[in-house]
Amino acid sequence: MKKILRFIFSRMVIVAISLMIQMALLLAMLVWFENYFSYFYIVSVLLSVIVVVALVGSKSDPGYKIAWIIPVMLVPVFGGIFYLMFGGVRLSKRVQKKMASIGARQAAVLPDSSALIGKIAETNASAAVQSRYIQDNAYSPVYQGTSVEYLPLGEAKFKRLLEELEKAEHYIFLEYFILQNGVMWDTVLEILKKKAAAGLDVRVIYDDMGCIMTLPTGYDRYLESFGIKACVFNPFIPVLSSRLNNRDHRKICVVDGHTGFTGGINLADEYINVYPKHGHWKDTAILLKGEAVWNLTVMFLTMWDYVRGEQEDYEQYKPGAWQQEPVPDDGYVQPFSDSPLDDEPVGENVYMNLISRAEHYIYITTPYLIISDEMVNALCSAAKGGVDVRIITPHIADKWYVHVVTRAYYQSLVEAGVKISEYTPGFIHAKSFVVDDRYGVVGTINLDYRSLYLHFECATWMYGCSCIKDIKEDFLKTEALSGQVSPESCRQVRWPQRIVRSLLRLFAPLM
Repeated sequence: MKKILRFIFSRMVIVAISLMIQMALLLAMLVWFENYFSYFYIVSVLLSVIVVVALVGSKSDPGYKIAWIIPVMLVPVFGGIFYLMFGGVRLSKRVQKKMASIGARQAAVLPDSSALIGKIAETNASAAVQSRYIQDNAYSPVYQGTSVEYLPLGEAKFKRLLEELEKAEHYIFLEYFILQNGVMWDTVLEILKKKAAAGLDVRVIYDDMGCIMTLPTGYDRYLESFGIKACVFNPFIPVLSSRLNNRDHRKICVVDGHTGFTGGINLADEYINVYPKHGHWKDTAILLKGEAVWNLTVMFLTMWDYVRGEQEDYEQYKPGAWQQEPVPDDGYVQPFSDSPLDDEPVGENVYMNLISRAEHYIYITTPYLIISDEMVNALCSAAKGGVDVRIITPHIADKWYVHVVTRAYYQSLVEAGVKISEYTPGFIHAKSFVVDDRYGVVGTINLDYRSLYLHFECATWMYGCSCIKDIKEDFLKTEALSGQVSPESCRQVRWPQRIVRSLLRLFAPLM
């Protein structure tokens, strides 16, 4: 009974009821206006026409346009209004100006690495083009003087994270989409408490939507009571609004400026397989040491300043301030961020660059395969051209409807020669690319519309790093545990399933 009452009065249930009431009132109001005011009907239809024209001329992904144009045209009285409320990422001029400060500050404090890109170009013009794109469009320079350690499971990341947090002497920055009480977060929190009590600058950013079912309201104040500075990205207000679209999906940890983590792993117990939420949870991360950590530090600080309304001196947090010895070169390392508010889909373009420039193989792991026609064509063209294209997706879904959409993409890819396997032991949450023994990307960016267009994300592009062979070996080991999808199995799908898949795929950009 206590569990039932706790659930009934939980934040999630209260928020859901609030949103449903608002939706019902909105629908009732629209129906009332339609019944009694012919002018309202005319204005609503004109609004829907304007929305459709604006969508056609916008820079949005074609799939996203179609997913909105169809319902707007089918229900013109309500469609235009609903699109204005939920369809875009438009913010007020004040908020846009404030958000623009993130990119401007990054560009101001991060170094220009054109000379290093020129050095890359001397041996590999294709790599230089990719690196230059990231520098110029994500305000993220490339570095040498950085070591990279690939962590193939959440358990490995957890072990190394605890070791590095214990070594912290000056500051710890954490930015995560999900925090949840349990073995993983509780262990990390005890270290944070101890370090904050010792006078270190300890800060935590978490996404409110990501933690809506895992943390209580006011958890930031709870952390502050231990001397841990905390803030919440985009606090969830139970009001129908497009603000719900933009979330902070990044996973960043920075210790003393010279050590950093990123990848797909949140601070919750399913990521370290303490309990089997969806079978065995396969995830990955990377540990950086050296100059490239500065990009992660600036990502965190610009987000912190945006959320807190502060502006501080970043120089004191540079890697050289506390790094005792220089790190030997281990290839080229370029951590980068992706914002949904600059009309530049950096994450998608980084992936597209890798696909289009691959010569021998492309190995991809992703929890979701919900991609644009452009990326489908790029993958198919690469496979048809003789490139060994392989993708691993989950066998056990975390969201059934998303998994149905993922499978809707299989047939066209498999028939073009792309090898797709499902991770049989459970759920694969890793987001990684490894290409031609030369390039690797590990980060938070899923192959779905939300990650590619709506969320704040981050990842690390690597060229010539020794860990790239580790990423490849881990992919092959994971593939050996997975079941390959055959063209026959795709063609044997029954027609009711095909219809459901097609409909869900059509509206995939809105999921």
